[in-house]
Amino acid sequence: MRFLHISDVHLGCTRYNLPESPRDFFDAWIDVLRRYGLGQNADEGVHGPVDFVIICGDFFHKRNVPPETMDYAFAGLSLLKDAGIPVVAIEGNHDQKQTDHPFSWLRSLEKWRLLHLVEPHSEGGKLIYKPWDYDREDYVRGGYIDIGRARIFGSAWYGASANWAIPMLTDAIKENRREGAFHLLMLHTDVEGHQTHPIPALSLSALKELKSVTDYVALGHTHMHYEIDNWAFNPGSIEVTNIAEFREKRGVFLVDVADDNSVSARHIEDYRYRSFQRIPFQVDNYTETKDLTAAVLDLVSNTAHRAEPEKPAPIIEIILKGQLGFPNSVLEMTEIRERAKEITGALHVRIKNNSVPVDYAVAADIEENATREKLERRVVEDLIVRDNRYKMDVAEISEAVIGAKRLALSDEEPEKIAEFIAQKLAQSPMSNVQSR
Repeated sequence: MRFLHISDVHLGCTRYNLPESPRDFFDAWIDVLRRYGLGQNADEGVHGPVDFVIICGDFFHKRNVPPETMDYAFAGLSLLKDAGIPVVAIEGNHDQKQTDHPFSWLRSLEKWRLLHLVEPHSEGGKLIYKPWDYDREDYVRGGYIDIGRARIFGSAWYGASANWAIPMLTDAIKENRREGAFHLLMLHTDVEGHQTHPIPALSLSALKELKSVTDYVALGHTHMHYEIDNWAFNPGSIEVTNIAEFREKRGVFLVDVADDNSVSARHIEDYRYRSFQRIPFQVDNYTETKDLTAAVLDLVSNTAHRAEPEKPAPIIEIILKGQLGFPNSVLEMTEIRERAKEITGALHVRIKNNSVPVDYAVAADIEENATREKLERRVVEDLIVRDNRYKMDVAEISEAVIGAKRLALSDEEPEKIAEFIAQKLAQSPMSNVQSR
């Protein structure tokens, strides 16, 4: 048995409002399906079609799906349907239904018989799995589906409640196991120790509760590849949704399952996608704008990716960092951008001016290759520590600020965000002092 594990397709994503962006995500999606779903890639040792494809959340980039994006979804799913390859999907945080509507666009794709959407439903405070069935009248048509020897269980987007949901998922799967089957759970969540977002995340110990009832946990949500114990697998997004992800390893899994249910999962990165690159430049010690422009372009010439035939042209971001010795207004931004495009053949060159006057420098001494998350935390901490009222609470308040931001970007409900902030602030030293 062989299947293709995909996640975070993000059809419809428009990076930097570039008109080419939506097509990039479609090209990556359709190339993966043709080469590794249909098996049209003998040079890579892929022979014949897979038995099924799973999509572990965030198929779409937005809940409101533009017509062009729906065309892209229909084209790829129809390709698989015409080949007789079933598709099983779960909703990610980007796929969820609108609050004023009973079902999402993934549910519509299911009604058009292009995929099987699997998710448990809640009943009496428990999560309940029912077998998937097209003939059911309600919107939720089933929590698991059998395809050959595989029994595939779905889940919902739990967000900050993932640790709470896992024991109930474990119990529900245990009640619906099938003798001799290959039990697979699809789960859209960050996992502790592997996330790119600092908080919140599913704890590793909670995740491993599922080991007793599953042979394969198919993860999504985190836009980078990782594996846990040859049992839990996260492929990463198939395309870069934000240039901050440019260093992360991403792709899809092509998974072979032996007769004894042992797993051989091959992570694949060889398909059509656009190259991204971030180039930092320290502006310190430059007092003339012409000298700075020349130095930036020299760095671009020596280090930037170049456009290659038959491949999408790269997107390059130049970050100006440090303490600028002259006014921002005289930076030759247009000159740098246009010359960098000429040198590299890039589709787009973006310049971020993070340089600051000495008096206002925040996180100025942080290392050059710091991740976005580390830089974000440092900036927040630097701002908090300037207020004497909160010096004792820097770590807790920064976690509350960053965590609340992540939850908001995940479209979490306001009540849950408020509850998260309250929990973090209750753990702070200042709250303990005030309670005495």
